[in-house]
Amino acid sequence: MNIETVTRKGTSEWNEDALIVNEALSLYGVADGATSLRPYRGPQQETGGYLASRIVQRYLESLQAEDVAGIGLKELVVEANMRLREEMEAAGIDLSDKTALWTSALALIRIHEHYIDYAQVGDCMIAAVYADGTVRAVSRDQVAHIDYMAKRVWEDGIKNGVENREQLWELVKPTILANKSKMNTLHGYSVLSGELELDDLIEYGRINRIQLQSLLLVTDGLFLPKESISPATDSVQEIVPLVSEMTLQGYVDWLFAIEAKDKECRKYPRFKISDDKTGIWIYNL
Repeated sequence: MNIETVTRKGTSEWNEDALIVNEALSLYGVADGATSLRPYRGPQQETGGYLASRIVQRYLESLQAEDVAGIGLKELVVEANMRLREEMEAAGIDLSDKTALWTSALALIRIHEHYIDYAQVGDCMIAAVYADGTVRAVSRDQVAHIDYMAKRVWEDGIKNGVENREQLWELVKPTILANKSKMNTLHGYSVLSGELELDDLIEYGRINRIQLQSLLLVTDGLFLPKESISPATDSVQEIVPLVSEMTLQGYVDWLFAIEAKDKECRKYPRFKISDDKTGIWIYNL
């Protein structure tokens, strides 16, 4: 088995992504923190999104065999969410205000001899590749419909002649604020936020390893940029052949080069010039 990992800061101040590698447990994951809309800074000026992904990372990487005996990945995600809740409480965050919460998406797998366990929250994605070349999305992008609503506002702004990324951001901010109210609800999306409602919204399960060749885990910063937005959620399947051809690091470098040529985010509607990018490519399983 070979493993290639990458995590790279985008154009924001902090890399709010986190790479999760616990080799002793064959436990691997990617987390994507999101900064709250109510400004918060930690002791070292860390954003809430950075703190959220690191709380999840530290907990999952600290686990030992005796900690997970008879425990599934869903339970581990629930515990990570509780630890996030406790850290926010200690920092004085108002847990009843969704716009103040530190949040993180997560894709997590554990490799066993005959099967793979997985758990997923938000828009971090998992793909499986089989010996015949079939690419299967193991997870579902649960944020795609929310992002689509916001990106439509962005795209409409471009069509109406707005040329500056900062002006486009001001246009879309009310929509993003409204979307925050839908966190961990049936008409919204799932995310680690310390909210107890997440417990019933975690997606998790098991796939067998018959003919399984590779696994790819990515944060949404690795999604292919699109010139025209759509509510489609097939981004992870599109990435696999490019990673196979370029390597994971090569693909990340290629993405940054494309984004650097579109600094106003007009050709490829998106909220940042470059989002943080984190991935794990596991091959020759």
